[in-house]
Amino acid sequence: MSLVYLEYNFKISPLQPATDILIAELGEVGFESFVENEDGLLAYILKSDWKEGLLDDLFIVQNPNFDITWTSKEIAQQNWNEEWEKNFHPIVVVEKCMVRAPFHKAIEVEYDIVIEPKMSFGTGHHETTHMMLQHILDNDFEGKSVLDMGCGTGVLAILAKKRGAGETEAIDIDEWCFLNTQENIERNDCSDIKAFQGDSSLLKDKKFDIILANINRNILLEDIPVYVDCLKKGGTLFLSGFYLEDLDAISSKCGAYGLEFEKNLEKNNWVAAKYVN
Repeated sequence: MSLVYLEYNFKISPLQPATDILIAELGEVGFESFVENEDGLLAYILKSDWKEGLLDDLFIVQNPNFDITWTSKEIAQQNWNEEWEKNFHPIVVVEKCMVRAPFHKAIEVEYDIVIEPKMSFGTGHHETTHMMLQHILDNDFEGKSVLDMGCGTGVLAILAKKRGAGETEAIDIDEWCFLNTQENIERNDCSDIKAFQGDSSLLKDKKFDIILANINRNILLEDIPVYVDCLKKGGTLFLSGFYLEDLDAISSKCGAYGLEFEKNLEKNNWVAAKYVN
């Protein structure tokens, strides 16, 4: 039996920061996936999870500084997959790494990653994922223990493993992301990556050489102390999911816990930063 989703088409003006706030709020009320476009946002929720008045209490919808309107329609699971096939295009990062869906033809690159995106984040198309992939390509992962926190599709953990990482874990609070990560781990012959569903509370007593966390500003600020506690001496923390104007706040919090800012990448005002201890 096919799952039936509701597709909400949000028109947003101005786009930022309203789009990011809306995604965060929609995620809290049950929406599972989001596709940004030039007018705003497509958001998807299982019809069985929808209830009357679901959007009434959203802060961003009531904010007079933004104009947000929407329409909705039913979309069957098989139609969702067709939409991905029409709209999901392969990407190549610094001519070394290709991220593609199973229906895309492979090309000659050093790292070929096949991701079945389904309804998870992390296809590489968003600026933050793209930059985190670039960080992985630019740094030494050989034999290092790695954590991919907020793993989405698991693409960062998969590239880290292909770059020679040792013990690697991938964690996401969302069940769909957790299951999708497990599938993509198998699809890319990285079965020794351990995937878990949960939040930073799972990190107690764990230690890693490298932590990758592509989440959002507020969660990063809250969890930086946990990441630092899990980082081995001489370790590296890569953070993304926030804007350039948030970099000072992120760096200040990292600095307060003994981490030193080393560098950052920037793409369309999004940032992916590197910190070391």
